[in-house]
Amino acid sequence: MKMAGREKQIVDERIKKIAMLRNEGINPYAHRFDLDDKRVYSSDVKEEFSKLENENKSGKEKIVAGRIMIKRSFGKLSFLSLQDLRGTIQIVIQKDEVPEEVIKILKKVDSGDIIGVRGEVIKTRTGEVSIMAHELFILTKSILPLPDKHKGLKDEEEKLRKRYLDIIMNEDVKKIFIKKQRFWNSVRTFLVDRNFLEVETPILENSAGGAVATPFTTHHNALDIDVYLRISMGELWQKKLLVAGYEKTFEIGRQFRNEGIDAEHLQDYSQMEFYWGYADFNDGMRFVEEMYKEIAMATLGSLKFETQGHKIDLGKKWVQYDFEELIKKKTGVDIYEADKEEIESKLKKLKVDYDEGVGKWKLVDLLWKYCRKQIRGPGFLVGQPVEMTPLAKRSKADPRKVEQFQVILAGSEMGNGYSELNDPIDQEKRFKKQRMLGDDGDSEAMEHDKGFIEALKYGMPPACGFGFSERLFSVMIGRPIRECVAFPLMKPEGKKESKD
Repeated sequence: MKMAGREKQIVDERIKKIAMLRNEGINPYAHRFDLDDKRVYSSDVKEEFSKLENENKSGKEKIVAGRIMIKRSFGKLSFLSLQDLRGTIQIVIQKDEVPEEVIKILKKVDSGDIIGVRGEVIKTRTGEVSIMAHELFILTKSILPLPDKHKGLKDEEEKLRKRYLDIIMNEDVKKIFIKKQRFWNSVRTFLVDRNFLEVETPILENSAGGAVATPFTTHHNALDIDVYLRISMGELWQKKLLVAGYEKTFEIGRQFRNEGIDAEHLQDYSQMEFYWGYADFNDGMRFVEEMYKEIAMATLGSLKFETQGHKIDLGKKWVQYDFEELIKKKTGVDIYEADKEEIESKLKKLKVDYDEGVGKWKLVDLLWKYCRKQIRGPGFLVGQPVEMTPLAKRSKADPRKVEQFQVILAGSEMGNGYSELNDPIDQEKRFKKQRMLGDDGDSEAMEHDKGFIEALKYGMPPACGFGFSERLFSVMIGRPIRECVAFPLMKPEGKKESKD
């Protein structure tokens, strides 16, 4: 790693301090913090002692540990800003009132070092809750300096590549992943409390089934076969478990789609899918509305949030939008009467890019996505064409359509579900139609899964399936999805990423 002159000087000085510490019998890289069982967080200290009335009134002795963010000295007083998981606290060292061992360590610590502190809680003259140190423990000596506190990390690619630094320097980024844990925990708790069984299904598959998407392909050496990374959260596998007799299942895990990167899409991401036997899409809509409200309260503490220029209130009435009617209202196109040329003409007028080689229903999907951007929600899209959803049950009211529902929030799809198709004959016909689309060049066409058809022939109960990805979390907190992944996939360092 190439360093500027000033940075090299800092590194050289810190390496010398490491040698000096070792010469003095102090390990600059501790095996553990011996007082960790008594350690408290900075936020706990501040909360407990924030009501001290007299600026010099002593509090109890406390032990903290964390990273030094700032080091300052004024005569006989030194001040350290110590950052831990839950905030920062000021450490005060009065040089003429501490053992020589503390002074030795103080001289050799820098911003970025990880230390432990034992001391007495006080309020300074400025009213700041602080710890007057009695002991310092060097736990990890840093070599590279932290970014400038005020300038921070400016380059967006560097922020993602060195996310650990971004988290150190930016408290808001640190909070993202604490919220994300609450998000997924609330999903799991909601489902388990309603008697859903959490399952694990294969990540490597013989065929890319369960969704319409482009898969990643790899080779399995031991079996000498090509396999796919899954593009759904085990949809076909979970339906086989319904055949087996489990009535409610769900899975939370990683899935992979070899498609584009933008503010809402990644190639590998977390997804949840559940399958609910003896229920249909109407049951699913009621259930999902309740679930989303519970997730929002657990993650945000509110049913209201603002994202992508939209103010969302999940407590409002959830509207149902009909696919056919909405497109006709906003574009004037009757999707069942219009031919491919008419839809292409409309897309051109709307300045929507499309591939001329795709079929009519791919173009209809682009029309819908144009319309979707104008819908704030919360609500459900219903009445989708059967050609666009190969795994959903046909509508009893209109066999051209399926019993599908998609959650719409802030102009985006935030979840997808439907009454599951359990007719093996109908399912096989749809798989064959998808195969024809694939032969015509559609890389996202679903494959014909003979094993799944065989399982359906043994009988699968009527069911509702539903899934959403971590995109829902990113929308709830108003951040691009890539910023909500701790370590997103990046090109090798030195190769700038495309801005497309």
